[in-house]
Amino acid sequence: MSDSILKIEHLSHRYSVQWAVRDISLEIPRRGIYGLLGSNGAGKSTMMNIICGVLRQTEGDVFVHGVNTKTDPIAAKRHIGFLPQKPPLYEELTVEEYLRHAADVRDMETRDRKRAIDEVLEICSIAHFRKRLLRNLSGGYQQRVGIAQAIIHHPELVIFDEPTNGLDPNQIIEIRRLIKDIAEERTVILSTHILSEVQATCDEIFMIEQGKLIFTGSVEEFDNYIVPSTLLLRFGSQPDIELLRRIPCVGEVDDLGGNQYRVHFSDARELTDQMVLLSGQHSWHLQEMILEKSSLDTIFAALSKKSRKS
Repeated sequence: MSDSILKIEHLSHRYSVQWAVRDISLEIPRRGIYGLLGSNGAGKSTMMNIICGVLRQTEGDVFVHGVNTKTDPIAAKRHIGFLPQKPPLYEELTVEEYLRHAADVRDMETRDRKRAIDEVLEICSIAHFRKRLLRNLSGGYQQRVGIAQAIIHHPELVIFDEPTNGLDPNQIIEIRRLIKDIAEERTVILSTHILSEVQATCDEIFMIEQGKLIFTGSVEEFDNYIVPSTLLLRFGSQPDIELLRRIPCVGEVDDLGGNQYRVHFSDARELTDQMVLLSGQHSWHLQEMILEKSSLDTIFAALSKKSRKS
């Protein structure tokens, strides 16, 4: 048996005349959290739908646990758990009723269902809500129920689509911790367009843009592309913008109003030194300097440029 839980070979999919995914090949081993990163419209949802057997690809093959999703989709789906961006909940059911339904949909053995329900209730810390109607749960607990249905049949591969979307900071921390616990016994794919999400949760990253795979590697390797690119400045009094623009390392200066400015630069140390010096010389009363990290767009541009060179 292969050491990979997921293998994708030359995957492409086209909607009408437009390619949403183009010639993607990757392999994911067992255990760990793998981030599928990309901006909205990059092709992430198309990939997830193909992997989960919701969509039949135009070209290429997907193997889950060694099973080809194209030739034997039912067998492949037995190894997959999926939580879409919006949890597929029936709000008129209780938590326990809904999980019983999820077990039924997964065609689990009748004798195994009660134990499986009790198990996921404990794992997801929702046992005390088992008799509660889903409509009466908070967003964070509804998300936990969504995670519970994704793992109730003990799949080897679990896919989460934007699992922390719309949650408050405390709920985000709790869901991240739960995902890490789940990944100790299975492989997790986390799809998101939020850079901080993959940095906080994932071991490896696959980044796709415009339907193409442009990066595979560890979070540490990906962090090499995340560098300060702009400096946010706030002054007590209005500075001389033209004097700022004449600093050799400065590219553009954006006036944000209220004596706040965003400065695009090529050398962070030179710029910060100059800001302190000029502010003191001209009584601009520098109050705040914040280095702003690269956006997903700038990282994509850097990775695309590297890909073209290689």
